[in-house]
Amino acid sequence: MFDIGWSELLALVVIAIVFVGPKDLPRMMRTAGQYVAKVRAMAREFQTSFEDLARETELEELRKEVSSLRGHVTEPMRSLQREIDKPLKAGGGAGAETVKTSQPLDTSGVSDGIAGTIREAEAVEAYGASEPAPIGGTPETKRDGE
Repeated sequence: MFDIGWSELLALVVIAIVFVGPKDLPRMMRTAGQYVAKVRAMAREFQTSFEDLARETELEELRKEVSSLRGHVTEPMRSLQREIDKPLKAGGGAGAETVKTSQPLDTSGVSDGIAGTIREAEAVEAYGASEPAPIGGTPETKRDGE
């Protein structure tokens, strides 16, 4: 911080002894040390409060970012829920025809696994199957005695 060499330090000690005197020099050095300690404590407190302020600002930015990401993530799920909640049969009766949707769902904001599941469900719906085939490919049959 200060570029004080040994020669400058020696000159300061000689000047202090001449002006203050050898009797009061220890008291003056103690007082100067106390002032330096107070200044350091104030600087540390200022730095800590400044770091806390920076941390709070970063936290506020993170909160805003998380809330915007939450909106981006939940919007595809909301659109999927709206599509699921749409009535599938026109007229509401048991013999009513199924309404076919010509547009596939927008899967740009969902993961690959969910998008693949949505495409499979759309394919099943397009072929008119009431239930998708089991994983093994053959329907399960009950055996006698089960």
